[in-house]
Amino acid sequence: MSTIIAGRFENRDQADAAVMRLRDAGVDEQELSVLAVNPPGQHDQYPIGGDRDESPGAKTADSGAAKGAAVGGAVGLAVGAATIPVLGPLGPIAGAGVGAYTGSLVGALNGMDSNPKAPQTRQAGTLVAVNASVTDVEEDAIARILHETGADPVERANGNWDGGNWSDFDPLRPPKETM
Repeated sequence: MSTIIAGRFENRDQADAAVMRLRDAGVDEQELSVLAVNPPGQHDQYPIGGDRDESPGAKTADSGAAKGAAVGGAVGLAVGAATIPVLGPLGPIAGAGVGAYTGSLVGALNGMDSNPKAPQTRQAGTLVAVNASVTDVEEDAIARILHETGADPVERANGNWDGGNWSDFDPLRPPKETM
């Protein structure tokens, strides 16, 4: 396990400037890694895309849809029964179908949390990571260079460093310790 000091930059030019300064300070090329962090929701963790199998706030939408369909179907059936003289025997069936559909939509929307507590994720940008465990440059000096070149936040993490890369970096896991 390596100690990794990393900083997130708004753009690649800032990240490149940080890499140059870190190299000038004595950080070896094999101890530097530059990673692109996509915006939340765009990390393709699932085969059909996205970061999670369900949107935050939609956890109770399915039960709301079921309740809404039942209530809407019953109301639609009653309204459809009243239209038998006009629509004939298809009135109750059509009313129940329209009512169930409308009820499920309203129920699902009412079942959604309007202020979901989405898990904290990293902000999009370019991340410059340094394997601080093997470089002669002090952690504080690395953090200072990252700050001076525009990194926000600068973090300290423990991770696996293989072949010049932070191999177990997880863009969905927020930084644990900022500097």
